[in-house]
Amino acid sequence: MTSPTPPADVIVVGCGPAGAVLASLLARKGRRVTVLERHREVFALPRATSFDGETARLLAAAGVGPGLPRISEPATGYQWRGVDGQVLLDIAFSATGRYGWPDANTMHQPSLEELLGTALAAEPAVVVRRGLSVVGVRQTDTGVTAVAEDDDGATHTFQAGWLVGCDGANSVVRDLAGVSVTDLGLSFEWLLCDVRPHAPREFVPTNVQLCDPARPTTLVGSGPGRRRWEFMRLPDESSAELGDVGTAWRLLAPHGVTPDTATLLRSATYRSHARWADQWRVGRIFLAGDAAHLMPPFAGQGMCSGIRDVSNLAWKLDLVIAGRADERLLDSYTVERRGHTKAAILASVKLGRVICVTDPSAAADRDAAIRANGGGRTTPPPEATPLTAGLFEPDAGRGGGEVIVAGRIEVDGVTGRFDDLVGRGFVLVTTEEPEALGEAQRAFLAEIDATVVHIGPPDRPAAPGRARDVDGVYGAYLRDRGATAVLVRPDFHVYGTAGPGAVAGLLDGLRGRLRAG
Repeated sequence: MTSPTPPADVIVVGCGPAGAVLASLLARKGRRVTVLERHREVFALPRATSFDGETARLLAAAGVGPGLPRISEPATGYQWRGVDGQVLLDIAFSATGRYGWPDANTMHQPSLEELLGTALAAEPAVVVRRGLSVVGVRQTDTGVTAVAEDDDGATHTFQAGWLVGCDGANSVVRDLAGVSVTDLGLSFEWLLCDVRPHAPREFVPTNVQLCDPARPTTLVGSGPGRRRWEFMRLPDESSAELGDVGTAWRLLAPHGVTPDTATLLRSATYRSHARWADQWRVGRIFLAGDAAHLMPPFAGQGMCSGIRDVSNLAWKLDLVIAGRADERLLDSYTVERRGHTKAAILASVKLGRVICVTDPSAAADRDAAIRANGGGRTTPPPEATPLTAGLFEPDAGRGGGEVIVAGRIEVDGVTGRFDDLVGRGFVLVTTEEPEALGEAQRAFLAEIDATVVHIGPPDRPAAPGRARDVDGVYGAYLRDRGATAVLVRPDFHVYGTAGPGAVAGLLDGLRGRLRAG
């Protein structure tokens, strides 16, 4: 049986967070998207439990910003505690972080997926087909065909210009495209316990890592009214023993979690992995999210990395589909995201090797070394990792590849987040008069649907249609880089900055790179 679904611009396989965000971002640019998902309903069990402030910003760009406070709670901090309970690492999170959202947010993943699903349902350019498992993919020089089967074995065929596999760790798209995987071989088994306390409890800080050799243990928030404990399997312990529900209650009891005080929503064992796909693009087929990479959970960057993947890919696909950029632009997706994600995986592996120590002597040495090197001091979270290669101006110290800060602005008497008042897409923020741009540069800005924002200092009222830098965030950013303008990509990475009179050259450089690929 052939599906009646008309050809789309993009087929997205998988409707988890990454797939749903990609479909939403493309639809908001007017692209026709078909989403194929094997599960008939949102997968009911949580996997990820948090997202950072940069990811919150990307989710908001996909249209779900107003709903995020309903399905998440800001985290107050993240601590590591050593053998004797002393603090080894202490990160304090802000409720108004560098990227315009709380630095860290705990959440119930099914609630996030339902929120994203509601947003997709409101997009007329998106067709979501659930209960279909992709069994074949073939491509030509001009398009891709996906073949899927329903529960009755009937076959459905879908066509599009491009296809993106967001179908998880056991990706069918990855296998059908013949993509190999690099696996670092680091694997730890943990018991995951999702809990709903019967009465409200305050946990300060929200997230704690007990680096106890007797049993490395993780305690994290997992959204409103929920909490998660994770217990590592010890060397002399079997998987069956760890996975027994009686073991779950025994390990939870010292933390004040008993059948009298809480409901155990789930207890299950899982193995963490560290691996990435060796190719992220094969012709007209792309991989994103868990289909492209897996990492240990210790830095909380698994789902966040998937959201970054699709936020990077969506605007590039849009430009190519519109004929405003050469197809070779899409090669920068792999260059930018694979390197960025490999760094996150290696960092997570490094954290895991520090945390998952079960030898008491080695753990004591570890704690002493951390404290001797300044461990235990309260610090803010690190800034978002910049790109190291790809589509940006690489001038050292000028901001290219960074994630732009997010502040508040006032425009025509209305104060709010910059992103909310200005909108998403390419943005040129400048303290110079925009009228200084030439006709060619103005035409290019219109071609890529860019917004020009003339921004003034916080202590001076802005003229109609211009912006006041309420907290001085953008002025400080530009001064630190010796610039008067910054050109920001739709994924909030900085393309480049420019000094007085140099904006035209910055725009001409981007135009040339888009057209040359």
